[in-house]
Amino acid sequence: MQIFTCILLGFLLVCAISVSLSKNLLNSILIYMSYSLVMSIIWILLESPDLAITEAAVGAGVTTILFFLTLKKYARLWTRKRGKMPPRMRSLRR
Repeated sequence: MQIFTCILLGFLLVCAISVSLSKNLLNSILIYMSYSLVMSIIWILLESPDLAITEAAVGAGVTTILFFLTLKKYARLWTRKRGKMPPRMRSLRR
């Protein structure tokens, strides 16, 4: 069990560093979502199921959906003003 916990903590560290270094905003949102899911697993291992459910619902669920909607709206506004997609959001297509 100790090895599994160390692997999860290492994954959290990798997610935290890679979300700040990512050039693509869509990738950053997906990395943040995986960070929240791993954090909810860690809350379960710490025997705090109420925090785990909250982290999974709010962190990985609601916040990720809000980020996706904001990114989509931002891409639409940018395209309307400049006529092409922003450089950091080339993976988003209509």
